[in-house]
Amino acid sequence: MAPAWTTESVAECLTPVPAAGKTKLQARDYKLAGRFPVVDQGQERIAGWTDDETAVIKEPLPLIVFGDHTRAFKFIDEPFARGADGTQLLKPKPGIDPLFFFYACKAIDLPARGYNRHFTILKEQALSYPGEAEQKAIGSVLRRIDSALEHESALSGNLQALKQAAMRELFARGLRGEPQKETEIGAVSESWEVTTFSQVREWLQYGTSIHCTLEPRRFPVLRIPNIEPGRVNASDLKYCDLTEEDANKYLLENGDLLFIRTNGVLERLGSCAVYEGVPRNSLFASYLIRARLKSGIDPRYVAYFYASQRGTSLVAGRATPAADGKYNLNTGTIDSLPLPLPPTLEEQRDIVAALDAVDRKIDLHQRKRAVLEDLNKALLHKLMAGEIAVDELDLSALDRAAVTAEEATV
Repeated sequence: MAPAWTTESVAECLTPVPAAGKTKLQARDYKLAGRFPVVDQGQERIAGWTDDETAVIKEPLPLIVFGDHTRAFKFIDEPFARGADGTQLLKPKPGIDPLFFFYACKAIDLPARGYNRHFTILKEQALSYPGEAEQKAIGSVLRRIDSALEHESALSGNLQALKQAAMRELFARGLRGEPQKETEIGAVSESWEVTTFSQVREWLQYGTSIHCTLEPRRFPVLRIPNIEPGRVNASDLKYCDLTEEDANKYLLENGDLLFIRTNGVLERLGSCAVYEGVPRNSLFASYLIRARLKSGIDPRYVAYFYASQRGTSLVAGRATPAADGKYNLNTGTIDSLPLPLPPTLEEQRDIVAALDAVDRKIDLHQRKRAVLEDLNKALLHKLMAGEIAVDELDLSALDRAAVTAEEATV
């Protein structure tokens, strides 16, 4: 810590906020649109909207909103209304820049107390700050990174929406410009057949229930956390040891589909990933169902369809609710799922290629965001600890971070 920094408790850094008498809005009163944003203790910056002028806080801005239960911090520099439960309004005293104070609070390792209140603990924490010029420089750098993160998140969200729109169009009209016909699942291209999953698979199989461990063993075992729409996520693996004979019963082959058969989130139920050889020699766990498809069927086409809004609704409509609040699928339910099928493997693959192009863009922006998040976390703690000063930073690294993920794909 540089000697010019001052250290005080958070309570000593605060000045009172004159917001008495302002209406606090209940969640039931939030609107989807309105003149003023509603800020509460949730993780999202804006929780809803209102037109209620009696609730609007216009002075003194900017303010930091602290979630007493959630420990979330938000920097608010525009008129806003406050949510009713667990929102504390913080303003630093003169001599402490509000944006710097916001990031300094975020850097505090505030212990969690479940859904209990945390403001009394926050006020006891130590907070160090340099001169005002350095405070402003630190706040500006960190806000620049936050803006880049918000930009990447917005791009990813737009691309996800584009992907869903593309799937709606592709699974209804195909790529050949054909007339459509009405079927039991809605409109599809005239030459397509609406079949059932039972007609395109060789067999279905439940996974192994053997005990698994985080310690690396002979065989990685794919579980629900490893199944993402269309693909396997090879992080967070568990492992097991089995004899060669027993392992062969559950050994995955390229092109196998893996369905989630039980989940508390209905939209996750039926999500299926295509195993493409990574990680090698993988088995699959009992909460998954493996499908081996017939020749002439592209497994990635099938996975994309069941990840679409139409596919997800078909799966959800056949799920069986359980007493524990979860939803279940079985092999019979999966077999009964409708599947719109182009007449040729070539058209299936063309649809997959079109959706792959969107997925590559989504992956690119997610990797960029991951790079920026790592940079943000590292700079936040180093700057707030006084380990580095802004004038020591090579800020071109921020620009390079934005293209690092893109360069990795070349």
